[in-house]
Amino acid sequence: MEKKSIIEEVKKILDKHLELKGQRKTPERYAIINEIYSFRHHFDADELYSQMIKKKYRVSRATIYNTLELLVSLELVTRHVFKDNLAKYEKSFGFMQHDHIILDNDEIIEFCDPRIQSIKNTLEEMFDVKIKNHSLYFFGEKNKK
Repeated sequence: MEKKSIIEEVKKILDKHLELKGQRKTPERYAIINEIYSFRHHFDADELYSQMIKKKYRVSRATIYNTLELLVSLELVTRHVFKDNLAKYEKSFGFMQHDHIILDNDEIIEFCDPRIQSIKNTLEEMFDVKIKNHSLYFFGEKNKK
């Protein structure tokens, strides 16, 4: 799916949710979605807020935090707490499940290994459960050369 169609699909999901809940469709929420889906990396709420202010959006920190929580609940954004109890976010709709290596210098390496899918399948069978998603974090440091 190309980026533009992903964003349109995300907005449709948000529209449907807001209509069901009788909540307002504010331009700020849609601008936040555009910014999130333009990021190519993990971000925190402050970085998103700074980016929005830099682009002259009139948005409060509370709106950023509330919208992030809403998007996480709709599984359109994923929240990670890699270390130091700080939340990082990433877009998730239309993107492959992946895992993370978090380095001491705060670099985040994403990877996908088919063996993890095999482990997931085995766990589902062993425990008679359906795993909807997972998070796997490895913490490390770059090798010194």
